[in-house]
Amino acid sequence: MLGYIPMPFGPKNLRISFTGKNVTHFGGIYLLHLFLKRLKLKSLLSKKVFFAQRNNHYTISEVILALVYPIALGFGRIETTHLLRHNGVFQYLTGLPAYPNPQTLRRFLLRLAPLSLPRLRRLHDKLLSSMMLKPSQPSRIIFDMDSTVLVLYGKQEMANIGYNPKKHGRPSYHPLVCFNGITKDYWHGELRPGDAHTAAGVLAFLKASFAKVPPSVKVIIIRADKGFFDHKTIEYLETENARFAIVARLTPPVKRKLAGLSYRRYSSGIETAEFKHPVKDGHKEYRFVVIRRPIPEDSSEQLTLFTLGKYSYQVIVTNLNLKPLNIWKIYNGRAAVELIIKELKGDYPLAKIPTKHFAANEAYFHILLFSYNLINWFKRLCLPKNDQSMLLNTLRSRLLLIPGILVKSENRPTLKLPANFWYRESFEYAINKIARLKF
Repeated sequence: MLGYIPMPFGPKNLRISFTGKNVTHFGGIYLLHLFLKRLKLKSLLSKKVFFAQRNNHYTISEVILALVYPIALGFGRIETTHLLRHNGVFQYLTGLPAYPNPQTLRRFLLRLAPLSLPRLRRLHDKLLSSMMLKPSQPSRIIFDMDSTVLVLYGKQEMANIGYNPKKHGRPSYHPLVCFNGITKDYWHGELRPGDAHTAAGVLAFLKASFAKVPPSVKVIIIRADKGFFDHKTIEYLETENARFAIVARLTPPVKRKLAGLSYRRYSSGIETAEFKHPVKDGHKEYRFVVIRRPIPEDSSEQLTLFTLGKYSYQVIVTNLNLKPLNIWKIYNGRAAVELIIKELKGDYPLAKIPTKHFAANEAYFHILLFSYNLINWFKRLCLPKNDQSMLLNTLRSRLLLIPGILVKSENRPTLKLPANFWYRESFEYAINKIARLKF
């Protein structure tokens, strides 16, 4: 039996009293509220997103904001948002008169989906087109396209078994997403059943993405993995005068060409070559760029890339008029979209499916990606340059999750933040920047 070890330091005769008032962990959420207020988001939601409500305790705009704020603060599941119902300071700082319970939020998602989700998506697109023009009109855009697997646990509608590299045999959803490779803004996305092939619906997906491109854009570049390698996709991109770099599917005819090519070697050890080949038999020939690298001993590349002899290979089909090595470098910039998806699953609750209904989950999917863009715009337009690349988890720890006390002195409310707050300069910079924003 362990004996009692006396503690020489620490408080003595400490009393605990649950009488503190107007205290919050979320003092920094006021920054995000100021930005959304400057954006006039609540007013826009009220005008553009509407349907008949049974429960009039909360307006539609209030419920959508009640979903956006916990996403920013890191509430992984809707159930945990009940903590905000008892945080009057949070409600005051965000302009919410009260906070709905989790069941109310779920019922709202189910009603929103068939009645007004298209309106919400159109509002999102309108804001996206406006934000694209800041700080200046773009002349070039890069579309980074990808699909991802959202593993499901439970009994959700359209939770089908399909491609699932990490949880074999588990039901899932298989959404398509597209991001602006320059600004990192979410551009377009669709939630799909888990057994949907990557290429399913890609043409409609591309058409919807191209429809949002502003007139100032003259050059469009598409970067995508082999799931998007299809002759219909590539032919469509050519009709739109788009440039593309898409990983080719290594069919037997393509594999047979690799060994007989003449490769150029670079000091880094990378070798490049190229050849012409149709994407589908009987169709037009396209330029295929080959990158091969020596396989180090005990390398994981043997599991992720096609190998032949002592080399690993990657083949990219493209119409970019660049040297093979530069095409490979441009394509590698697409790795950013994989990091964004990783952040969406980790720091945002993309992997936390909130209901058993597909329509409600689709509504939440689009609200979450809307929240991602709002936070991305906040970082780009309001924060110092060195802080704009922060991940959401870092943004939370530095600027959003700040302990604060709301007091009233001289008939004016004051939010008291820590005197030794390390990121005070960034906080004050954001307040001043938001005050000067014009939309």
